[in-house]
Amino acid sequence: MNNDRVFNFSAGPSVLPEEVLSIAAKEMLNYNNSGMSVMEMSHRSKVYESIISDAEKHLRSLMNIPDHYKVLFLQGGASTQFAMVPLNLFTKYKRASYIDTGSWASKAAKEANKYGEAVVIASSKEDNYSHIPKLDPSIFPKDVDYFHITTNNTIYGTRYTPENIPDTGSTPLIGDMSSNILSEYYDINKFSLIYAGAQKNMGPAGVTIVIIKEELIGHAMDITPTMLDYKTHADNDSLYNTPPCYSIYMCKLVFEWLIKQGGLAAIEEKNKYKANLLYSYIDNSTLFKNPVAVEDRSLMNITFITGNQELDASFVKEAAQKGLVNLKGHRSVGGMRASIYNAMPVEGVEKLIAFMKEFEAKHK
Repeated sequence: MNNDRVFNFSAGPSVLPEEVLSIAAKEMLNYNNSGMSVMEMSHRSKVYESIISDAEKHLRSLMNIPDHYKVLFLQGGASTQFAMVPLNLFTKYKRASYIDTGSWASKAAKEANKYGEAVVIASSKEDNYSHIPKLDPSIFPKDVDYFHITTNNTIYGTRYTPENIPDTGSTPLIGDMSSNILSEYYDINKFSLIYAGAQKNMGPAGVTIVIIKEELIGHAMDITPTMLDYKTHADNDSLYNTPPCYSIYMCKLVFEWLIKQGGLAAIEEKNKYKANLLYSYIDNSTLFKNPVAVEDRSLMNITFITGNQELDASFVKEAAQKGLVNLKGHRSVGGMRASIYNAMPVEGVEKLIAFMKEFEAKHK
């Protein structure tokens, strides 16, 4: 860890691997003997085509993405996907099932309602989104075009475990995987479409990854703008217009870093180790509490509170003075949140726990 750097627990944009940042810095002025930065080169050039091609190849390898899925590098963030999904997938019923597990899931359903009907079939809102709703497949509507979940809820610190992904049968399952993509292994075959903003686990803000079954492409509603039609981007290998070139390059470097770590199996083991360290301390603390159901706890976003807002504010302030930054919880829920994405080293979690122990000793 570079001594000039803090431990950044931001929920996004978030920490990137130092090794990746060093490579990007080294290649900033002259990428691969091209005599220019990736920021400057044409997206139509052979050298850039190799960058985006390698990025896709590495992602397919890491996630074991089958050939009949397209990988798209888009813009507009996951929030644009809230509209893009229904515009492209409202093909028969113009209805979809949504599970409301937090702010982003709720916003996705609200957006879909502009183009058809988003049926919220389960929600944990009444319990302050502290758990993932238990689902009974027998109540899943059949007359819907797709079924939408948010696999990790950044604000509230809950997640669908890979074992808990709902079986929706012949109904396409859509997953907003923005805040836990690449953190552990999910079977892609359970999903028909996955989307994720890059700024948590993949790279800087500016690029959104969409992984979609080819059979879902080409059926967009007539009102769909050209740029919001998946076919536009699939037919042009994500190069219909100028893509977020540098962000895609950074994703390529992160994917290569992940492969060097040992792939998803290795990073999943590391993430579970980091999360267990922090949850174990919180569970045995007399000051701090995690409000999430144990079986639904996120590996990426760990929320905790003292129960006293002034004490929470003091904790965040004093932590920052120790080089532990961006620990303030989302404005809608308060408290604290430690986002420990793939690039957060074990040392960062250990330093956080050491400070929490020190803080607790002062405030017994």
